[in-house]
Amino acid sequence: MAVRVLAISGSARKGSLNQKLLNVAVQGALAAGAEVTVVSLSDYPLPFFDSELEREQGVPAHALDLQKLFSEHDALLVASPDYNGGYTALLKNAIDWMSRPTPEKVSGLALFANKATAVISASPGPMGGIRSMLAMRSVLEKLGALLIPQTFTLGLAHQAFVENDQLGNPQVESEVKAIGAALVRFSGALRAA
Repeated sequence: MAVRVLAISGSARKGSLNQKLLNVAVQGALAAGAEVTVVSLSDYPLPFFDSELEREQGVPAHALDLQKLFSEHDALLVASPDYNGGYTALLKNAIDWMSRPTPEKVSGLALFANKATAVISASPGPMGGIRSMLAMRSVLEKLGALLIPQTFTLGLAHQAFVENDQLGNPQVESEVKAIGAALVRFSGALRAA
């Protein structure tokens, strides 16, 4: 049975550099034999997480849909944009809602626990979103995800992509695809163990 990877970008912007980078990493996962589901958080609009709102109205339907997707996948591939030196509110909010108890009264943290996870980032700045990538890795690690050691940040990303949203530098493209492939290998090894 193929490893199932859920791929999410923390940006919902059309033409997002992080979505483009995620798509390249997805190619590496597919080439390694994975089944990949690419999710746009714009398809799952959520109110800002608020425990009072949760108490009064429960977990929103879109968060429950995301929880279901998480439960159906073996691995998580995240592109975390850098907004002012941190991850996006869109991504963190989705994660906060997904961490809530499921309809079966199981902790949402179980969706993250021991799940093979990779985080990448792209930015027009020279540092490539490294602060966002590291901060998002910390959040996911706190939730129990097993982060692969391989990471990638793409600086000056607005100049890096060419036709068909591929990376202009073949070496860089190979490195990004290698992240997706490494995630699949790690997840497969976890399953075998």
